[in-house]
Amino acid sequence: MNLLIKHNFQLPTSNFQLSITGSKSETNRLLLLQALYPNITLENTSNSDDSEVMVEALLKSKIKNQKSLIIDVHHAGTAMRFLTAFFAIQEGKEVVLTGSSRMKERPIKILVEALKQLGAEITYEENEGFPPIKIKGKKLTKSKVSLPANVSSQYISALLLIAPKLENGLELILEGEITSIPYIKMTLALLNEIGATTSFVENKIIVKPLQSAICNLQSVESDWSSASYWYSIVALSEIGTQITLSSYKQNSLQGDSVLSKIYKDFGVETIFNKNKSITILKSAICNLQSVICNLNNSPDIAQTIAVTCFGLGIGCNLTGLHTLKIKETDRLEALKTELSKLGANISVTDDSLTIQQSNTLNSNITIATYQDHRMAMAFAPLALKTSLTIQDAEVVSKSYPTFWEDLKSIGFQLEEV
Repeated sequence: MNLLIKHNFQLPTSNFQLSITGSKSETNRLLLLQALYPNITLENTSNSDDSEVMVEALLKSKIKNQKSLIIDVHHAGTAMRFLTAFFAIQEGKEVVLTGSSRMKERPIKILVEALKQLGAEITYEENEGFPPIKIKGKKLTKSKVSLPANVSSQYISALLLIAPKLENGLELILEGEITSIPYIKMTLALLNEIGATTSFVENKIIVKPLQSAICNLQSVESDWSSASYWYSIVALSEIGTQITLSSYKQNSLQGDSVLSKIYKDFGVETIFNKNKSITILKSAICNLQSVICNLNNSPDIAQTIAVTCFGLGIGCNLTGLHTLKIKETDRLEALKTELSKLGANISVTDDSLTIQQSNTLNSNITIATYQDHRMAMAFAPLALKTSLTIQDAEVVSKSYPTFWEDLKSIGFQLEEV
């Protein structure tokens, strides 16, 4: 499905109210912990494809008298990493984890090698270092492991999530400069909430064994990555435009909550309300010529910020983006290609993106999404400046299935083409 988003409208400045589904990052961590400790109950979980994949896989793991399973995670990178660790400790279960053609290009070797250090039995079904992989679950008694610190935090979180179930816990040494620290801290905070004892000092993380979790209700905070597109819409709108989103915490565990600080530079104010909602308000004109941002701790909002800057006619230099090359697509090259179509003067390296200040904005451009949900949603706000078509628009279901309905509800004009 391709969607034409028309530019012959202007958002009224009245306060729109939207409910955003729970964080995919928190949900998938908690789903795995719930599978390990069934007395945990969850609410406001994500309705994303990635979380549905996790639910389905974890349900299959409970089937009795079925020792061999094939589980297809499709495009869900988080599910691939987390389930690799989960099934490594499911004694007596044999699982083949596979996915889409793109998933088979996304590396898994660093995690597999770390699990093997702990005694896991994992082999590659096709290409060395990549899915699909065969896992023979067993009891892991070793407790010390090391891996490079500058890899995807999902590898690290996958190990941490199973750590309390290891007989001797886990001592994890991260070698080099650590990236995406907020996601690691999110995992540790969720472990603490269920009763696990953890420590994170310099480059060493320790998780103690936990036999049974504290029986409590875990309410998942709404997804800050999903909020980023509404920040972009408000930034590109007239002064006075405001949108209220629920439900968010001022002391969020999510690294992408840095949005509230970054978008101040674009004239967007964030008001934290008592009912756990936030109101994002366009309160000033952005007079900057360029923005410099290190997104080492929040790379998932890079596409949104780049498009916002381009839409405002200002330049940007975004760094700390090395993990974007192994996402659903090579997001840096995808941004370069699609923003160039619109008239941007953009350059990328292996870990950075630079856009030159310019007021050029080409009309009636078709944006390719590369099977990447964030490409579709990051470019949609530009319809406030020019008409454009989003290819394969249904890809948003990976993280935010109701995105287009929510966009229509605030006045965007969408037409299937």
